[in-house]
Amino acid sequence: MAENKIICTTNDVEYLTIRKAMSRGGRSFDEIASMTGVCGECEGCRNELDWILSSVCGCLNVSLASVVEAVQNGADTMEKVGEVTGAGTDCGRCQILIENVIQLGR
Repeated sequence: MAENKIICTTNDVEYLTIRKAMSRGGRSFDEIASMTGVCGECEGCRNELDWILSSVCGCLNVSLASVVEAVQNGADTMEKVGEVTGAGTDCGRCQILIENVIQLGR
């Protein structure tokens, strides 16, 4: 599980703020920047933002693409996504994001 820390050092945007924006449907850099204020240019953004945006479950290293693929292939519940990808089966902090992926299909 990732710890909460400042990712965007220019605008003091924390990891959990970015994850919450993803849980509200933000997927692209532009969407996350609009929702959170990340700059995309500071060292924290350059080093960590791509990884954050491409991952769902840090505990089991499950990518957003894997969860989206599972949903598009019929995994329509948290349990089914967990069976296919493992996401959401450890600490559970990613379950809100997984529910959003199920809801939006992306």
